[in-house]
Formats: sequence, C-alpha cells, structure tokens
Amino acid sequence: MSAADAIRNQVMWDRLIAVVEEQAQALLRTAFSTIVREAGDLSAGVFDLEGRMLAQAVTGTPGHVNSMAESVKHFIDIFPVETMKEGDHYITNDPWRGTGHLNDFVVTTPAFHNGRMVGLFSCTSHLIDIGGIGFGPDGHDVFAEGLSIPFLKLCDQGTMNETLMAMIRANTRLSVETEGDVYSLVACNEIGAKRLSEMMGEYGLTTLDALASHICDASRAAALERIAALPKGTTRNSMTIDGLDKPVDLVAALTVAEDGIHVDYDGTSGTAKKGINVPLAYTRAYTAFGLMAALAKGIPNNAGSLSVWHIDAPDGCILNAPRGLPVSSRHIIGQMLPDVMFGCLEPLIPEVVPAEGTSCLWNVTLRGQARKDNLGRHGFAVTITTNGGTGARPNNDGLSATAFPSGVKGSPVEIMEQAAPVVVWKKELRDGSGGAGKYRGGDGQVIEIENRFGQSMELLAAFDRIDHPPRGRAGGGNGACGTVALSDGRKLKGKGTQEIPAGQRLCIQTPGGGGFGKPVAGAAE
Repeated sequence: MSAADAIRNQVMWDRLIAVVEEQAQALLRTAFSTIVREAGDLSAGVFDLEGRMLAQAVTGTPGHVNSMAESVKHFIDIFPVETMKEGDHYITNDPWRGTGHLNDFVVTTPAFHNGRMVGLFSCTSHLIDIGGIGFGPDGHDVFAEGLSIPFLKLCDQGTMNETLMAMIRANTRLSVETEGDVYSLVACNEIGAKRLSEMMGEYGLTTLDALASHICDASRAAALERIAALPKGTTRNSMTIDGLDKPVDLVAALTVAEDGIHVDYDGTSGTAKKGINVPLAYTRAYTAFGLMAALAKGIPNNAGSLSVWHIDAPDGCILNAPRGLPVSSRHIIGQMLPDVMFGCLEPLIPEVVPAEGTSCLWNVTLRGQARKDNLGRHGFAVTITTNGGTGARPNNDGLSATAFPSGVKGSPVEIMEQAAPVVVWKKELRDGSGGAGKYRGGDGQVIEIENRFGQSMELLAAFDRIDHPPRGRAGGGNGACGTVALSDGRKLKGKGTQEIPAGQRLCIQTPGGGGFGKPVAGAAE
C-alpha cells in the first residue's frame, strides 16, 4: 500500500468513526428510556453487506456492541440484502440472536448511496418495560419475561408496520415511552445512513468493499500480533459468585494459539431455575471485551479484531443457556466474565490485569402505583443505574462508583426523581469499602431511596457480590461485600421482587473493588 493510500484510508476511517458517533448521539438525544438517554445503555455501528461490523460508537456497552456485531448476520440471513429497499427497517429482541434479553431492541437498516445499497446500520437500546413480570430475575421461562419479537420488518420503504407497533404498545406498562424508543432507534439508523452517503459522495466511493476489507484485515492482523507476543499454552481461572439459590462457579480455560485465543468454559455451573442464565451470544460479547481490554489496547473493536477470539461454553451450562430459559438478568453473570478472563491472563501479563471489581451493575429497578392524577393507571417503572468500585490496578488505585465493564453512567438523582415518585435521600461514596493493598480498590456507594408519596413499592432486585466479594490480586485485600436492606434494618435478598413498605427506605451499599499488592507497611490509609 502506498503512503497516499494509507493516508486516505486513515482519513476515511476517522470519518467513519464520526458517522457512527453521530448515529449514537441521535439515539441518546431522542430516546425516551432514562437508562438510555441518561446512562447511555445503547450501541450503534456500521456494517458491510456481509454483515461484518466495521466501526462502532464508543458510547454504549460491550454486551450490546459485541452481540449486535453478530446479530446483523442473522438479519441478512432472514432478509437477504438483495430484497432490502431504501426506507426499510428491521427489528428483533431475540435474546439468543440479539443482545441477550428481551428488554433490548435491535433495529437494523440498509444504507443506500445513489440508489445502491452499500451497507447496514444497526443499533440497540434498553427499554425499561416490555411487559411480563418486569425487568428482574423472577421468571421461570423467557415467555414470562415480556413481549418477544422475532426478526420482523418494522418499516417497509418508509411506512411503519402499525400492526407491530400496536402490539408493542399493548404489551408494556409504559406505552408512550416504549413507542418513542422504537422511533428513536429508527431515527438513529437513518442519521447514520444519511451521513454515510455524504461521506461516500465526498470521497468518490461507490462501494465500501475496499475500505471494509482494509479495516477488517488491519484490525485482525494487529490483534494477532499482540497474541503472538504471548507464550503459547493454557491457563485457567475460576470465580464463585452468589448465584440465585446456590453459588455459581465460573470456570475458564484460556489457550494461546497461532490463530488467536481460545476460551472454554467447561466446568462452569449448570443453568438456574430463574432469569440469571446467559445466552451464548452475551457470554461471547463480554468475554471478548475482557480480552480486548487486556490485550488489544488501541485496536479498533470490529469484525476483524473480534475474529481472533474463539469462545465456547458447554450446552446447558449457565453461560450457554438453551432457548426458552429465563435470561432477563443475564448481565449479572455476563458482566463478571472480564474478571474471569483477567484471572486467566494474570500468569501471562501480571503487569496489566487489575484486581476484581464489583463488575455487574447494581441497577435499582422500582415499580409501583402512582397518584391517580399524576402518572396514570399503570403506575410507574424505573431503573436507576448504580455501580460499585473497580479493582485496583498494578500501578494505580481502582475507580470509585464506576461501571466496569458495562460503561454506563450512573443515573442523575434529579432526573430519577422527575421520572418516578421517589426521593433519593442519600447517594454518597462508601468510604473504605475498597480492598486494602499497595493500591486500593475503588469505593462503592451508599444509597437510600423512598417513595415520595408514602406508598409501598416493589424492588426487582438483581444484585451480586453480597456473599462473595470482589477478590484482591497479588496480595491485595478483598473489596467489601454489597448489602440490601430496609431502613429498619431488615435485610433483603439480592435477587427477586420484594416489597419496600410504605414509610421505609431502601438502603443499598454497593461493593468495593479488590486491592492490588500487599499493603506497604506504614503507608497512610
């Protein structure tokens, strides 16, 4: 490749990143769900005609991005690209071929330039309520967890599928918000497609084929180069977490090979009776992210770099849940997987991997009745995103109240108090909850919430690290366990729907991250 071609490809790559960033910003600015517009629980990306993800917006979560990277291939298997027309949009929330649970809607849209289809845009966002028993782990099967949308055409050459939209509205407690979120997904992709056409016109492109091949080939080669620097062989790691009615063991073997890294979760616990099971697509998404974070700094996350991670889990284990099982709270276990990968990588790159952190989000999902003159007969449902501390690093303390690996922001108190009839009486750092060490783990949070109208409400609890704390590394101490209780001192379960009685506050302490290295004698705490 000539120097001029290399410069041109870099310029076009930078422009493509700008396109998907604007795509994501359109979704952030038009979404109705507070978990999207305030916390950034979304993904957005551009794909070639083979369904290969070329670029993703940095806004969003790895669980969305990396599973969406595969879902587009399912869309074009069902709706071949030669049948797609300008103005078409397609939708699904299939947990096994989408992003892991029913609350995530994926919309995929063909992109055209001068009347010719040149690529696809896809985006995902989390909807607060899609019916069923609500966003929590209580379901005994996926059918109880809400409305299921197979791969369907949402919009036909600019005309919305009103039958489908009516079904969506009828199967949610938040019909206005849910309908609005669907339109925000459509608008997001339309912005991306428009900006891509402008880019192609500016650079005189008629197809993306050459640019797509360059992006994927260069990214794959860069990732393989990093892997080649590692010693060949197999390492292992295991982690025990709270689970549902009994602890869950996450067991992994990582093998460094010529064609990439192979991960096998053989030995991991079997499936659960309720909704903490994880579809394999989500398992692969967060496993790949953990590997990318440790080994591929600076390498774009796309089909090329993702192709070097070969990830599998035995049929019937909790990380490869068969279709039909409940999976609503799959993030609890899925977001632990980067920590499992870091444990596998510690013997290979001890100077890189951090201690364990809180890992899974401590989302506070509340539901109840609103005043009749206020929010309507269906009451309210809201998810407040919160998080704990991250693990300390080999050369620095962990981060306090920071979501890793999900990347979503904490929900602003002012917005949550407007979105639902709640008062957040306390939201502060949990001082000293990070594990001790040469470098301390990040601190968790102390949060107290009450119903503003003095009524009872429900907590759809989906928490972990209550019985099994984030572990320190290299002699560092464990982080503090999380707690869930009422203001009168009664403890609540970490998972499942429970009542917050009228006049009681929900009191939460999120976990701290593990420490790194033995504490230095005489050092100030």
